[in-house]
Order: sequence, then C-alpha cells, then structure tokens
Amino acid sequence: MTHLSVLEWDRVAVGDGGLTRCEADQLLASARVHSLGGVDGAQILTDHHRWLRSQQMVGVIAGDDCSLEILPKIDQLGDAQSLQGKARLRHRLVQMLDVALGLEIGLGRETALARQDETLLDILIRSFADRLTNEVRRGLPRQYLNHEDELPVLRGRLDIARQFTALAARADRLSCRFDVLSADTPLLQIMKTCVVVLSRYARREETSRRLSELRLALVDVSDVRPRELPWDAVAINRSNLRWRSLLNLAELLLRRNWQATHRGSSADARTGLTLLFPMNGLFEAYVSALLRAALAPLSYEVVSQGGFRHCVLELAADGAPARPLFRTKPDCLVRKDGQTVLVLDTKWKRLSTREQDAKRGVSQSDVYQMMAYARLYGCTRLMLLYPFHPDLERRGSLARHRINVDGADERLDIASIDIAAEKVDTVAALKELVLSIA
Repeated sequence: MTHLSVLEWDRVAVGDGGLTRCEADQLLASARVHSLGGVDGAQILTDHHRWLRSQQMVGVIAGDDCSLEILPKIDQLGDAQSLQGKARLRHRLVQMLDVALGLEIGLGRETALARQDETLLDILIRSFADRLTNEVRRGLPRQYLNHEDELPVLRGRLDIARQFTALAARADRLSCRFDVLSADTPLLQIMKTCVVVLSRYARREETSRRLSELRLALVDVSDVRPRELPWDAVAINRSNLRWRSLLNLAELLLRRNWQATHRGSSADARTGLTLLFPMNGLFEAYVSALLRAALAPLSYEVVSQGGFRHCVLELAADGAPARPLFRTKPDCLVRKDGQTVLVLDTKWKRLSTREQDAKRGVSQSDVYQMMAYARLYGCTRLMLLYPFHPDLERRGSLARHRINVDGADERLDIASIDIAAEKVDTVAALKELVLSIA
C-alpha cells in the first residue's frame, strides 16, 4: 500500500513520485462519500489531474490500496517533508485531539508513539489496543441482563403466558425469566466491534497481536455490526467510569464524522478507515477545553458553542414579535457570576503582519459578527483568536480596537496563541490573555 503525508492546503503529485491515477481516484471516492466532503468531496480533496490538493481538514483518508495523512500546518514545528517534522506535527495533532475530545491518551504514551514512523491512524489504533488491554486485565464490567429459557426446574420467575401456550404440552419444561450477571453489555459490544474493525487496519505486528488477544478475551461478547451498535444504551456510572475516555476513543474510531449526532456511516464498507477533522472546529474545541481548565479555579464558566440567542424577531401583522430568526452560536462565552464578560471566536487562519495589511487579514464579516455578539450578549469585551506564527511580532494581544459607537465601551482584541507550545504553557498563556481583557 502507498502511504503519504502532506500538510493541509498542500499538493499531492499524481504520477511521478506520488500517487497513481487509480490511487488518486480511490481517495477522491472516499472524500465524496464522507459526511464532511461537501459537493463531490471538494471540502476534503480537490482534483487537478496531475495533483490533488488537500483542504482545511486533518487526519487520514484511505482508499483500498492507499492512504493519505493530512497534518496541520504549524510553521514552528516543521513540514511534512522530513520524518522529524512529521513526527512533531503528528504529536501536536494527537495532543489536540486528546484535549478536544477527552480521550485521555496520556502525554507520555502519546509522545512515545508520535516519535515513531507511524501515521495518525497507527497511533490511535495502538493507543486503543494498549488501553483496552489494561482495562481487560483489571476485569470486565458486568451487569444483570434479562434472560429467558426453558428449564427442567424453576429459576427466577415463571412466564405464565408462555408456559400455558407454547409449553402447554411439555410438562418437563418450565418457561423461566431470570437475571444473569453477564459481560455481554452494550459497552463491551462496542469495544469488541472496535477491536474487530481495527484488526483490518493495524499495520504493526505487535498491534495486530494485541488486537487478536483482545478478541479472545471478549469471546463471550456478542458480535454487532458497526451500524447496529447500541450507543444510546451505554450507561457510564461509578462502576465503569474509567471506561469513559476509552468509549470516546472507540467512538472516534468507529464514526466518520467526529462532530455528527448520527451514528454510523454511509461510506462504502470496502474503503479504508477514514478519520478527518475540520481544523476550524478542532482548534475551537482545543482552545475551549484549555480555557475551561485555565479558568475553572477562578470560578469562571466557559460555554463552548452555546448562547443560541437570535439576531431578530419576525414581526406579526399587528407588529407584535413573533418567531425568532438567525440564531447565533459563539465559539466561547466566558461568564462570571452569570454575566458574560468575554465573547471569543477562534479562527484557524494565518494572520498578516501590520506591515502587510493594516487589518492583519481579518475578515470584515468576522468583525460584523463580533459586533452582533456584543449587542446580543450584552458584553463589552470581544476577542478574535488566531494561531501564532513566527512572522507575527508577538504572542497574545496584537491589536485592540474600540467599536465605533458613541458612548459605548465595546472593545475588540485581535490575539494569537501558540499551539506549538506545550499544553501547560498554552493554558497559562490563555489564562493571562483572557484575564487581561475580561
């Protein structure tokens, strides 16, 4: 199989030294059937005959005989041309997924895995296998399940209706209903299905061996097809709380769209395992999670993708307000004592320097959006947050503006955060940045 790595917005050659035309068509077919692909998969890959261009998605897209790993473009960490650069970018991507999706992979294990010459998919499969093995060794969670059987002696309670109909002529059999303490639970059915699915994509011999051992350990758990998995029947409680993050990882690996609310995928089952994440959404989720960790000790509340206030109310014929329209959903609302003290929107976009553009490349529509947020949420402090890159003069706040309304003190900050830094440093920088503004 052909395995290539590129950066977002980068080119992949079709022909000499790159993909064959057949392999390129396989990747394009996977993009077209993916839920994030848009029209003809153009939000993932675009076809230019002699080359493919990746879009603002990161992760792995696979065909029958090839796969393409798309890494985030972070100037401070290098490029996708060297093994060392790929490892650093992959490490940061795994860390962002870990924080944003609550996978609890663990920085030590994540660092060790990311330094190997493996793709993102290899790392996640290995991490799942290692963690599930540890949990299985600690003991499988069990629960009482309803069971029906025909027995020579009474067990549990008698099913009178069935006894005097289907078994009316069988005096030697009793229709019994009873509870059995079993490991065949919805949680473990999901785990076993994930093990079976990942066994087809594990490239390392050690990982394949571990997945085979897990299949044997879960032999008493029912086989369920991925589209029929009982996601909604899983109950996480105190007895199985340690399985929560492992369930999140299994859900990530079994679902094509990490932000979707539906289960399953319409993709052709013959294609390889595809895991794609919009960088805009991943950057927002990563910042929100770190901001929540930074401000929680100070009694600030961070609400991500919330608010939901509408811009306008449609008027009825008599002039009375009727249905609301144009609902808003800011990336982050920072609240203190029930009041919104900061509205923050993240943008995965490269800012220009002041010398290149007085507006720094900030979109006019984004500024309009922030002005609307100020009015709707009664907040005087606003921030547009971008990723830092070395051409910018500094990290943190880059420019501070006052909304041009007489008598108002609404301010908009343009700021950057360095996601190439270690997580603890990013948390501290976010905390300092937000407190200085809010």
